[in-house]
Amino acid sequence: MSTVAVAVADGILQFELALAYELFSSAPPEAVDDWYELAICGAGPVRADGRFLLEPDGGLDRLARADTVIVPGWAEIGTDPPADLVDAVRAAHEAGARVASLCTGAFVLAAAGLLDGRRATTHWLYADLLARRYPLVEVDPDVLYVDNGSVLTSAGKAAAMDLCLHLVRRDHGSAVANAVARRLVVAPHRAGGQAQFVATPVPEVRDRPFSDLLAWAAARLDQPLTVEDLARRANMSSRHLGRHFRSATGTTALQWLLTQRIRRAQELLETTDDSIDAVARATGLGTATTLRRHFHRTVGVSPAAYRDTFRART
Repeated sequence: MSTVAVAVADGILQFELALAYELFSSAPPEAVDDWYELAICGAGPVRADGRFLLEPDGGLDRLARADTVIVPGWAEIGTDPPADLVDAVRAAHEAGARVASLCTGAFVLAAAGLLDGRRATTHWLYADLLARRYPLVEVDPDVLYVDNGSVLTSAGKAAAMDLCLHLVRRDHGSAVANAVARRLVVAPHRAGGQAQFVATPVPEVRDRPFSDLLAWAAARLDQPLTVEDLARRANMSSRHLGRHFRSATGTTALQWLLTQRIRRAQELLETTDDSIDAVARATGLGTATTLRRHFHRTVGVSPAAYRDTFRART
């Protein structure tokens, strides 16, 4: 069983703490692997948002025995985070833990030296401050989250949820991550490279821009859809669609289509015995060669290796 430890101290933000607790504490029925063992770890009773008193499950030394350490948002960004928290997070990473920060928790990771020489993000309001205070960090204020393998950082609030779902997807596969998202009634996947701030949230219900269009496209991923097809469906010119699509979703129509095709391929690889050629056709990527190229670039492994990994777990 994989252990997840949430590192807490006075000044931790309640929203990100509650988010991590909710997501990693309850296994969905679709999770055939062992789910996470969750622990809240701190030096003693702490106050979240200065109001909510929390009694941790164990001390900060427990972080070093965890597989994953989550550092929620940090409210006191104008001051240095507690030294014992910083030391414990650094020790956990040195012991082999995967460490992820939510929102301004990146300031704790930066203080621990875990972001030196690495690309990282945080809430866009505080990205400049993070870059000034820790000049060795390559701060990217324009993305939802950054995955460096053993060190991950996210932007604020909803992006913290995106990063946590990304971790579940890495550990348990796309189908399980989607099941968790459905239970929490959130979007199942937003790629880390999407913009933090967009004019309109990613459409989820019918009265928001492009919701009908995205639902129509998602039901036809097996077809060779193009941006021109989407524009015709939306009764717009391709240029007009492009401008409004990025404003509404934070990404381009072409990239959105490719992301949906790859996520669908992950589900089929996890849940069916279809050949790689059949998966390529079912996701609109045409050939196994095309699927392999885009899949490896997006996921980091080949479709066959991805399937073997999740079959071994089940």
